[in-house]
Amino acid sequence: MHSLYNRVAGQSVERLAALSDGIFAVAMTLLVLDLRVPANDAVHSERDLWHILVALSPRLLVFLMSVMTLGIFWIGQQTQLNHFARADRNLAWIHIAFLCSVSLTPFSPALLADFIHYRTALLVYWFNILLLGLTLYWSWSYATRARLLADDVPTDIHPAVVRRIVIAQSLYACGAALCFFNTYYSIAAIVLVQVNYAIAPQFCWGLFSRNPKVEK
Repeated sequence: MHSLYNRVAGQSVERLAALSDGIFAVAMTLLVLDLRVPANDAVHSERDLWHILVALSPRLLVFLMSVMTLGIFWIGQQTQLNHFARADRNLAWIHIAFLCSVSLTPFSPALLADFIHYRTALLVYWFNILLLGLTLYWSWSYATRARLLADDVPTDIHPAVVRRIVIAQSLYACGAALCFFNTYYSIAAIVLVQVNYAIAPQFCWGLFSRNPKVEK
């Protein structure tokens, strides 16, 4: 009976997508809570307000980075779910692990915004991205081995998805390594990687993918 339950549990891709959308929406909403409006008693002139907004710019930068991060990985998960014919219990738990990493996203940006000059904060932020990439890679690899993909998925989709995840994570790792020189170098490199994957320029597609219809 236990074996039979495991075979029939977690087969709905639609329910998995619905849960994912909800968690992504909450995580993106929580990100903005770290942007706090200045207290009234701290502002007495236009100059005071301007100085406070300039001091708030690192938090705004981290907020925009994190929105792009979640957007990129939401599209990546959506791409995978669109190619799944069905799910199973193991795949459901893999995506729950992925969503656990999504839920951690509001924490790592807040840590980085508060301690933007510290390498540890930058590495925690990068590790969050690494967890997202590893679980997404795990999901696709398992679904391929377990024959959960739709029958009409083109043969070149699998290497394109794997290549995109591996290259993206390699670039993120290189960017994170720059924190040993300066954390702002790392932030700039990570932003460049994110902008590349967010706008997907044709030049980079020629380098990173053989199929321009595959999104990560």
